[in-house]
Amino acid sequence: MNPFQSLRDYEEFIYTLPQRFPSMSHSTLVVVRRGARVATVSGEIAFPNGYRLVVKERLTFDSGPVALIRYGYEVWHGSDKLCWYDSQPHPDTPALAGTHPHHKHILPDIKHHRVPAPELSFSKPNLPFLIREIERLLKL
Repeated sequence: MNPFQSLRDYEEFIYTLPQRFPSMSHSTLVVVRRGARVATVSGEIAFPNGYRLVVKERLTFDSGPVALIRYGYEVWHGSDKLCWYDSQPHPDTPALAGTHPHHKHILPDIKHHRVPAPELSFSKPNLPFLIREIERLLKL
């Protein structure tokens, strides 16, 4: 279920992430209106030990709850890209059909090695899951 009934609700969510996730070192995330019904979220969330999450989201907020219509998230450690998540459809990849279009690109062949990402959605925020993923890496 989507808890965000307005763009203002989503902005509050984005700008209060550091209070809810103390593992974050800092955030450069910004919400920018791109028209009467569209906004973007972009920037990075930094974590200790050189981990960071690069965020790009496109939202619509027409007459109902805020809806995520496209996203891309990259997880980095220093200069190494560990993985990325995106909503680019790959209808010719049967293994991704169960979570279409949500998937994760992983090593060793990060561009072509895709796995389902059932945790991601267009109808709820993805950032809490992604932050917890990085927090698990921090505990290694």
